[in-house]
Amino acid sequence: MKFLVPFLAVTSFKTDDEAVNLANDTHYGLAASFYSQNIHRVMNIARRINAGTVSVNGFSEGNITTPFGGFRQSGFGGKDNGLEAFEQYTQTKVIWFINQ
Repeated sequence: MKFLVPFLAVTSFKTDDEAVNLANDTHYGLAASFYSQNIHRVMNIARRINAGTVSVNGFSEGNITTPFGGFRQSGFGGKDNGLEAFEQYTQTKVIWFINQ
């Protein structure tokens, strides 16, 4: 079953590793949010969470230039917004001329 409405799961944890494992223990990965004032901790945790958007100290999807889309079973497999959105409508081809 896939939920099409926002929901919030609140769970306690003792270490950052445990928090990341809890966050990643799902079939979905649209967005995640967490709070911290420690920038080193923020970057360490945000890089390890498997979600398309990770918000720190609040929630935001970004703006029109920010790619938006989920990981794993969240979303349609592409990104909305940003240059990344064009990738689903384009196909790269190389034509290579060799001088002889």
